[in-house]
Amino acid sequence: MSKKVKIANLIIGGGEKIAIQSMSTFKIAQVDKAVEECLRLKDAGLDIMRYSVTDEQDAKAFALVKRKVDIPLVADIHFDYKLALASIDGGADKIRINPGNIGSEEKVSQVAQALKSAKIPVRVGSNSGSIEKEFLQKYGRNEVALGESALKKVSQLEKYGVNDIVISVKSSDVRLAVKAYEYVASKTDYPLHLGVTEAGREYHGTIKNAIGIGSLLLKGIGDTLRVSLSADPMREVIAGKAILSALDLAGDSVKIIACPTCGRCAWDCMGFAEKVEKRVEFIKKPLKIAVMGCVVNGPGEASDADLGVAGGKDGCVIFVKGKIVKKVAEKDLEKEFFEEIDRCLQ
Repeated sequence: MSKKVKIANLIIGGGEKIAIQSMSTFKIAQVDKAVEECLRLKDAGLDIMRYSVTDEQDAKAFALVKRKVDIPLVADIHFDYKLALASIDGGADKIRINPGNIGSEEKVSQVAQALKSAKIPVRVGSNSGSIEKEFLQKYGRNEVALGESALKKVSQLEKYGVNDIVISVKSSDVRLAVKAYEYVASKTDYPLHLGVTEAGREYHGTIKNAIGIGSLLLKGIGDTLRVSLSADPMREVIAGKAILSALDLAGDSVKIIACPTCGRCAWDCMGFAEKVEKRVEFIKKPLKIAVMGCVVNGPGEASDADLGVAGGKDGCVIFVKGKIVKKVAEKDLEKEFFEEIDRCLQ
């Protein structure tokens, strides 16, 4: 089991809930816009938000945003160690850096001392495009090179006494990412931040991330995740929540099972499943809902659902734990079923 790391009011690792992250597509210096986005994404299930820091204005904005939001805010810094120091001073709850690209040992040392003084964690790691040359030459472009490159960055901070560390080893190649995370998990107990980087647009990107992240979580590997998509960050959060829900790792979300339908289906099962999905999308409560195509198999196949519906040519039946409790006409179904959902949520 991984060690625990505290990020503001959140703990990751050590068997704690898998935290969902996303990254903003605009500057945190746009304070009002950042606050609105954080609040909106938190309602959808976001646990941690990350921002690129490109100047002093960004670094100082963390304190302003934190006055109005209560999720951890992460500063993402490349090349300029002074921005890392400014972000720590500005109130960032965690920073993400690459010790190899922020300069001399003295600069790394200064960042390390600032991290320890502020008592905030740091994420380091590597991706398939930033593997250290020494490991590429020694191992080739594989999981060992990717993993060892990340572990070298860890050691660069450990020697200065930094031990609140989170590691990532991302790749756009799903197989390589999975193998690299498995390799690192076998070498260290630091929490791991999972993700398939540069995964693409929403549809294909979600599939790639679900395969990569999901296969790792099934093996007990991973403590936080980001579903990286070329899409609105909201879609990343929703996809992350869906992955956790599918693995029964999201204790505070609604799970929907829906019949793929066949020739026996005599009502708009697919359309109603979509309506139910939208109705419960942002609800944070453990609840299993079934939308089934016919009464022949529906209640039996979904007998473990807290609430379900199955249709037929003469109307629909609403059932609870496999037991039919009500028969309704299809035209009245939305009103009746949504009322039943509300009762389940009380």
